Amino acid sequence: MVRDRADIPRRIAVGITGASGALYATRTVAALLSLGCHVELVVSDFGRRLLRDELGEAAMLDHWPEYLADRYGVEVEHGTLTLHSNRDVGASLASGSYSCGGMVIVPCSMKTLAAVSHGLSRSLIERAADVMLKERRTLVVVLRETPLSLPQLRNMVALAEAGALIMPAMPAFYQGPRTLDDLADFMAGRILETLGLSHELYPAWTG
Repeated sequence: MVRDRADIPRRIAVGITGASGALYATRTVAALLSLGCHVELVVSDFGRRLLRDELGEAAMLDHWPEYLADRYGVEVEHGTLTLHSNRDVGASLASGSYSCGGMVIVPCSMKTLAAVSHGLSRSLIERAADVMLKERRTLVVVLRETPLSLPQLRNMVALAEAGALIMPAMPAFYQGPRTLDDLADFMAGRILETLGLSHELYPAWTG
């Protein structure tokens, strides 16, 4: 069951970078909006290209209100969304004094993983992630790469040690998925769970 609206963290930051998996990003944002959350969205240059290349022109950010409503239903209008420039390292998300219930980077490229694990903070996505770590807030990193090199594995360990939740984009199959959207539902549901949000995107395993 969905939590009472007053119990939902109102602000959730979402970063979209250039790793494959645009469908995971749009499904996660749509699910958060449907729960009435305020989504603080940051998209890298390669993230913008990813949306176009994998989902088509309709998924470009200029068309998102219509795209999300058409694909996921008018429930997305329960929430609100603010789009930030990834170059604006002076935006609200760059400060620990700005209240934000958590952040997910979905999908997260290996370049972004390396930057966040080393605290580089060169872009708003990197800086916002660094804020989550230093403020001991939830940071979920949805990685999409295979196979993995030793430097990439070491970066994951470093980020996990810093307090992030490492979530490879590995959808399950016990729920009997029939479409790509079913697989995206699973990943979005797992992301919501790590953020402390209930959902009905897929049935829970009952043994």
